[in-house]
Amino acid sequence: MAPRYKRIAVIGAGPSGLAAVKALESERIFDYVRVFERQDRVGGLWAYDAEPDRFQTTSDEAEKTSEIPEHLRRNGPCFTSPAPEKLGQRGSAYDTLDTNAGARTMAFTHAPLPFGNSIQSIRKYGRNNSSRPRHVVLKYLEDLFEPYFHLLQLNTSVERVEKNPDGEWVLTLRQQSVKYGTEGATRDYWWQEAFDAVIVASGHFTVASVPEIDGLKETFAKLPEKFEHSKAWRSQQDYVGKRVLVVGGGVSAADLADDLHDIVEDSLYVSQRTEVEFLKKAFSLPNVVKKPPIKSFSHETNGTVHFVDGTFVSGLDKIIFATGYKLSYPYLPFKAVTPYNRLAGFYQHIFRIGDPSLVVIGQVRAAISFRIYEYQAVAVGRYFAGRTEELPDQDSQKAWEKTRLEYKGHTELFHEIKPDFVEYYGWLTDFSGAPAEGTDAYTLPIFEDDWVKSDIEILLAKDKYWDSLIKHYQGVESLQKDKGPH
Repeated sequence: MAPRYKRIAVIGAGPSGLAAVKALESERIFDYVRVFERQDRVGGLWAYDAEPDRFQTTSDEAEKTSEIPEHLRRNGPCFTSPAPEKLGQRGSAYDTLDTNAGARTMAFTHAPLPFGNSIQSIRKYGRNNSSRPRHVVLKYLEDLFEPYFHLLQLNTSVERVEKNPDGEWVLTLRQQSVKYGTEGATRDYWWQEAFDAVIVASGHFTVASVPEIDGLKETFAKLPEKFEHSKAWRSQQDYVGKRVLVVGGGVSAADLADDLHDIVEDSLYVSQRTEVEFLKKAFSLPNVVKKPPIKSFSHETNGTVHFVDGTFVSGLDKIIFATGYKLSYPYLPFKAVTPYNRLAGFYQHIFRIGDPSLVVIGQVRAAISFRIYEYQAVAVGRYFAGRTEELPDQDSQKAWEKTRLEYKGHTELFHEIKPDFVEYYGWLTDFSGAPAEGTDAYTLPIFEDDWVKSDIEILLAKDKYWDSLIKHYQGVESLQKDKGPH
């Protein structure tokens, strides 16, 4: 049986890119596989950048596409002067990051995560807990990528993905800061390569999302040092004795409340639109003052934040937006992301409706990663290899998207898999089918009910830890009251 496509490009060398290249190589049928990674190492968001991204009030700068050199279009590969680094290129991981998911199901099914606990996780959750430090996860990914390193092109950004008249996908590529020539100066090298199919595995934790709030742009222009996104968090030490406001109510905001509540000056302020019941205790920690949504900013009194209930706070040192990320695929030849932050037109969150030679792996939420990347990648690898049934017709795929919009809505929650784990993993397993003889492929395990329990194991441990802090504080307060004044 011949493959549906022979030459495959993979964009990204993080966990989903690793899953993709392993699935492709396991089929042992493709002529040419290439992986392009804009960073100088594999690992995606688990790789560490000491220097964080600059704060911006909009994502416009991060989503700009680079101008393709005319020489490249006319004559082929060329050097150009180095382009300035685009916003959003820096990673979001900090050096002491621990996983928020249990180690068993965060791992791929074919390779368990090695054991290792950070000192801070032992102090919070006890010995032999199921979290893993960032460096353990990164080493795990590096080791698994090693057999495919010859397929990898580092320091290479994909600037454009377009189809030519022959039906090939042409990738415009830029290798950054290349030293070439006797002058010793660095330049950018541009070239193009053609493929039959493209796998987008570049993740969705790149472009910081910041809400539009009255006065934010003007206040940031006057007081830029006060503002940052949680993507720029690197160390608790940067906030000791500072007056801080955290904006957000998700896991990142909860982790910030945990890290900051007892080291800031005065109170730690947290502004939220909605409260997640599962994270409620993080925002009830000692010294945390909950505030309603922000109405506006002003630069008076060294910066003032006005809330919708009429209250305000002035003179803050840091305002941290833990407000998530914006989906961004600026190199694609069409507008892929809706104004509501949803990837539109991809069947089962994977296959481009109308052209399944373009797929996305990893564009799902609440789905048990890295495991979901593995299942999606195997489904794609087998489909590209010609070893699965055909996809449903376009009308059926569009009907699937319409039904899902009615179920999950028009926002990024469209891509949320919970609570339908069994159904989605089941579809991927059934569609992938059995491995072909003479390949390195394997049968995907059937989804197990206790995978979800493992996935949320650390969140449950956090909830227990936050509860212990609250009770300890309440006990100290009660003891002080009982003693009375001296």
